This record gives sequence, structure tokens and C-alpha cells, in this order.
Amino acid sequence: MREVAIVTGASGGIGYEIALLFASNNIDLVLVSRNKNKLEFAKNTILKTYNVNVFCVNTDLSLRDGFVDIKNYIEKNGLTVTYLVNNAGFGDYGNFSDRDIEKYSEMINVNVSSLTKLTHYFANKMIKNGNGRILNVASTAGIQPDPYFAVYGATKAYVISLTEAIHKEFENTGVIATVLSPGATNTEFKERADMQMAKLYESGVMSAKDVAAAGFEGMMKGKLHVIPGFKNKFLAFFSSITPSSKLRLSIAAKIMASKK
Repeated sequence: MREVAIVTGASGGIGYEIALLFASNNIDLVLVSRNKNKLEFAKNTILKTYNVNVFCVNTDLSLRDGFVDIKNYIEKNGLTVTYLVNNAGFGDYGNFSDRDIEKYSEMINVNVSSLTKLTHYFANKMIKNGNGRILNVASTAGIQPDPYFAVYGATKAYVISLTEAIHKEFENTGVIATVLSPGATNTEFKERADMQMAKLYESGVMSAKDVAAAGFEGMMKGKLHVIPGFKNKFLAFFSSITPSSKLRLSIAAKIMASKK
């Protein structure tokens, strides 16, 4: 059985950079993305540089079929998943009541439901094999409530809480779960989330390559939490020691406010 690393949201940004790191370590890949053209481009780019096998699953994780497509592909091709990176996700910026509820539903499906299904299914396989690493990509938005980014922040709070809990549960199984919580990162996320006018992206924006490197290293070392970048570490620490919920909300609202 060939061992592979699954990376969701692998056609660009953090997911693609993590895929490159696996390839540079001679680890075969299963790349997952809803964008077929970008997925094939990512695959071909990796194959030009690295001597690894690259499999592709073109599917939409906002749909129920997304998880099923990945599960069926792994089984059909006789692959053993040793690494799982749940990177796929998106946000939607603006007043909660003004945004589209259908988009929120899709976001919850990707950020929460599909991530949970993939983690549960492949964690069980890993535990049976006595070996595995899971990297769930959350966000500093999940560390405290986020006005103007309410649903996204709530989904990432779920990811952080889930990963913390299973990290403890998996002790002595050979499987380790790690949560990566980046702040503002230079990817297509900003455009898809309609955040072009968000003050958050005015300074301290990290590259996808640097975020991926921190997450990959943390996963391989078996860490629980990875928060890349000094600014992000400071904001996370400040949030954790601020006793007043109203004060945390006021600060978060200023950080997430529009430049308009």
C-alpha cells in the first residue's frame, strides 16, 4: 500500500506550498481542489521538480460528495493516508445580516463538516496503522469572536477546539493532530472573502510559503499549536489574557474594520 499525504485546497496558497514541502521530502501526494485547471497545473509543476507520485481529486468540499469522492479515490487506488492536511476553507467579510446565508452554509460545509468527516475517517485508519499526522488549518480569527467575520471566525474556533481535543485523545496511538492558525496571508483568500478593504491586510501580511513552512515543521514535530509570525503570536497571547469579553470584541472590531 503506497503511503500518501492528502492536502485539500492544494491548487494554490498555503495548501500548494505545503504540498511542495511534502514532495521535497519524497512523500507522495493526493491533491484536492474544486478548480480542475489549477489542480492539474499544480500537479504538473510538482512533477517537473520532484520524483514523487501525484494523484488528483477534483471535487467540491462544500458538497456532501466532496468527502465521498476523496474516500472512494483512496480506496479505489489502494492508498494509505499517513498525512492529512485539512487546508481547504474560505471566509466571507461583512456585516453578518447583510451576507448571503447560502454562502455561509457552504462555508460551514467546507470549514467544519468536511474537515470533521475527513479527520474522523482517516484518523481511524491511522490509529489502526499506529502512525499518522493530521494538520488542521484554522486561523487567528478562531481565537476570539470576530465582528464582520463572524461565521468564519466561529468555524475556525471549532477547528481549534476539535484539534485540541483529539490531540489529547490520540496520545499513545502514534497519531498526532496539529492546528495551524495563521493571520493575514498573501493568498487568493482575501479576494474570495471580499476583504480588499479590510484593515487587517494593511500590514504584517505573511507569505503563503512562510506559513506553510511553519505548519509543516510543527506537524512533523508533533506540536499542538502553530501560530506563525510575531504579530500573530502577540495578538493571540493578548486575546488569551484579556479578561473582558467586551474589550476583546472592541479590539477585534477595530482590527477587522473596513478602511472605508
